[in-house]
Amino acid sequence: MPVFNKILIANRGEIACRVIKTARAMGIKTVAVYSDADARALHVREADEAVHIGPAPAIQSYLVIDKILDACKQTGAEAVHPGYGFLSENAEFARRLAEEKIAFIGPNVKAIEVMGDKIESKKFADDAKVSTVPGYLGVINDAAEAVKIADDIGYPVMIKASAGGGGKGMRIAYSREEVEEGFASSVSEAKSSFGDDRVFVEKFIENPRHIEIQVLADKHGTTLYLGERECSIQRRNQKVIEEAPSPFLDEKTRKAMGEQAVALASAVDYESAGTVEFIVDKDRNFYFLEMNTRLQVEHPVTELITGIDLVEQMIRVAAGEKVSLRQEDITLTGWAIESRIYAEDPFRGFLPSTGRLARYQPPAEGTDDAGRTVRNDTGVYEGGEISVFYDPMIAKLCTHAADRATATTHMADALDAFYIEGIQHNIPFLSALMEHPRWKSGELTTGFIAEEYPDGFSGVDMGDEAKSVLSTVAVAIDHVMNSRKRSISGQMGGRAVTFADRRVVRLGDEVWQAAHVAGNRDDRFEVTLFEEGGEPNPENVNLVHCDWVPGKPVWRGSIDGQPISVQVSPVMNGMDLSWRGVQQSARVYTEREAELARLMPIKVPPDTSKLLLCPMPGLVVSIAVSEGDDVKAGQTLCVVEAMKMENVLKAERDGKVSAIKANPGDILAVDETIMEFE
Repeated sequence: MPVFNKILIANRGEIACRVIKTARAMGIKTVAVYSDADARALHVREADEAVHIGPAPAIQSYLVIDKILDACKQTGAEAVHPGYGFLSENAEFARRLAEEKIAFIGPNVKAIEVMGDKIESKKFADDAKVSTVPGYLGVINDAAEAVKIADDIGYPVMIKASAGGGGKGMRIAYSREEVEEGFASSVSEAKSSFGDDRVFVEKFIENPRHIEIQVLADKHGTTLYLGERECSIQRRNQKVIEEAPSPFLDEKTRKAMGEQAVALASAVDYESAGTVEFIVDKDRNFYFLEMNTRLQVEHPVTELITGIDLVEQMIRVAAGEKVSLRQEDITLTGWAIESRIYAEDPFRGFLPSTGRLARYQPPAEGTDDAGRTVRNDTGVYEGGEISVFYDPMIAKLCTHAADRATATTHMADALDAFYIEGIQHNIPFLSALMEHPRWKSGELTTGFIAEEYPDGFSGVDMGDEAKSVLSTVAVAIDHVMNSRKRSISGQMGGRAVTFADRRVVRLGDEVWQAAHVAGNRDDRFEVTLFEEGGEPNPENVNLVHCDWVPGKPVWRGSIDGQPISVQVSPVMNGMDLSWRGVQQSARVYTEREAELARLMPIKVPPDTSKLLLCPMPGLVVSIAVSEGDDVKAGQTLCVVEAMKMENVLKAERDGKVSAIKANPGDILAVDETIMEFE
């Protein structure tokens, strides 16, 4: 008999699908809840039952306790898994469930109240003599008070939502002015994301590493730690890449952090899975940051190195079972990496992207003959829609291998094979991170992205290896296309491609090189690259194997025995290719076509310097200027909200507002005009 007959998941997206997967394996029926925006969402399709709970805004649906309770009563759900975010760390929610005799698949109310609240958890840790980051632990009433506190603590400071998580309601401020602006934004984001507008201020420790300990406890006094996760690769305080274990910790520090996490959890009679977060300095000194009384987004990497299903353990603990493991049973095997794939445009300041997933083809999941694993946790499907109302996460792609270097290479391969069309996404950026020397060395801090990409992400420079791979794949695609054309209706008598067939490959606007193709098969042939005007060197022949056919979005094959996956998007007279974070347009010409192509004029983009364009689909929250106003460079012009994040748009230069084309409350498309300047 299952521990519960039916559970309800009070969440959406990939985490709801993740819980459903384990529940199904345990023989437990599941209930999904959904808002208007999620009526056709994947978690609704996957669950055994689904209950509509209201309009799209979370504050009117997923954050309404009464609606979740009503759904439980309608369906007879015996327990609720809250996922993460939304009501997962809401003590009142857990209390109301207990009153209705519905099990909460999470910790007890006391632990949520003490540890789930960032302010109270710091007070408790401080009283328990746990090393904490210096800061002001009281509730701050207004921006003026926040400035005074920041002045006393010393800059830089971090403004954080008390009920926060996932980087929402969090700002780093280096000056009084940034505290004033950041306080307002943090309060607004905290209220819209968590229904709780309290924020606090603490000292921001520069160049730290973010390392967290996974704990697991039952109702019978057992509390364990399951190793650590390194989460230092962050952008805007939101984790981007996580890994387990950490490349920085030694066994002594791991044990000390784990034991401190267990002591803290035991002090509040913790039960279920939870995470104790620390910041760690260059000398491996660690400081308690906060405790998340819920399942973490990055829990899959812990599952991959321990072999423990954390969701299953949470369900069993909630049913009153003992944890059957002992601390000495916990072993960390291999290395796991998680890449968070977001609906955002890395080439435009990571602004959110919304719309329909015209194509969504993740890499195949499973373990290969070499023992390398790919896992993809997702809540979307091809043809589904990424909404403006919720978090922009598309999927969590994970790899596991024997060591960090192999897991990294496997992640790079998996990202190359992950094809998304219809919206912008951050896969090129994630691929660039996997190739970055600093990532490979493990020399990480939470400032990694800001330090390595101070002017934003503009792509990866094409080195010799990428030039060779992309050129070879472009020629291979052209070869297959030509071979198929010659066989259609007997065109050209089915003439085979011969070594005398020369081509010219153009990558972008600058890179031109010649190529020879030899072979009369679509799946096995030779490609030789050489300088235009020269002759091919027989010693530089690339043997190509592939099964690509027109219409496939990913070219999979091998070049001289090396497995390669390259994303392919057809464009007029060519293709866009992406590999290892390098994105290039490719054209393959005959020699005469190449001569003519060089004569074509270059299209000049239109001048938009006198326009403020909406950088992403979003809601206009406020307009800070009026028609006829003179504005200075850096002055706030308006605020646009997308996916629960407020984006402040500022003037790039001095000017005068000639016309305002949008109003507060308007929902704008990307590149829609907000205002014009003289």
